[in-house]
Amino acid sequence: MRLRLDIGYDGTDFHGWAAQPGLRTVQDEIEAALGVLIRAETEDERPRLVVGGRTDAGVHARGQVAHVDVADEFAARITPRRLGGVLARRGSADAVVHAVREVPPAFDARFGALRRRYEYRLRDANGRRDPLTARFTAEVPKVLDLEAMQRASDELLGLQDFTTFCKAREGATAVRELLGFDWRLTEDGAFAAAIEADAFCHSMVRALVGSVVAVGSARIGHDDLVRLRDARERTSRFTVMPAHGLSLEEIVYPPDDELALRAEMTRARRDPLSE
Repeated sequence: MRLRLDIGYDGTDFHGWAAQPGLRTVQDEIEAALGVLIRAETEDERPRLVVGGRTDAGVHARGQVAHVDVADEFAARITPRRLGGVLARRGSADAVVHAVREVPPAFDARFGALRRRYEYRLRDANGRRDPLTARFTAEVPKVLDLEAMQRASDELLGLQDFTTFCKAREGATAVRELLGFDWRLTEDGAFAAAIEADAFCHSMVRALVGSVVAVGSARIGHDDLVRLRDARERTSRFTVMPAHGLSLEEIVYPPDDELALRAEMTRARRDPLSE
């Protein structure tokens, strides 16, 4: 049986999502809890999770999604309450499974996604520091122009080659469709950006935010950002923002009858954009 898990975590004390020998990761913690529930005798017998958004060290999530295949006889044991109990006994209060439900075999948490939405939070030099939100809010020691940042964000929307902002995996391109990049002032005085795309390359969100912050602080001009975007080359004109300001908020999937087609389309290599 294939199960979908909806997951949240404070990424501060994790070395990212993906399992790594000798390091504490979200994948390891939840797979270990699953192993307890199905009474796996060895680590190799634990169920393996496939994740929708492979977050880096320090990145948080409210809307992470993963799927796992388990024998039918064990499926009823895997509930949010039982997983929460095992995670608590392991000292993993910073990870939670919100929901577990059966999904069709065609459901693929990674390749079946239509789009992913992240939020990035930061405070500029005029913002009041708040120790209660410091774990998930980046600090920028400059005054930022929020309107200029929104205008710059608008220039990055649409189907683009985002090589300037990320490194594509081997054999792939950095062509992605950025569907939304909207800033708001939060109730606690921080700046928050909602960034949504069909998919993201490694560190792409943090680099996009870094480029817009560079415009907001007048380090680079609006036209400079457009030229850097179109150059499709990595650059030192802006910096990649810290991981702890980033949270994966939502992953959206198609209806069940479109899952297989969506996964097939996503696995296909995207053609480079013409000059």
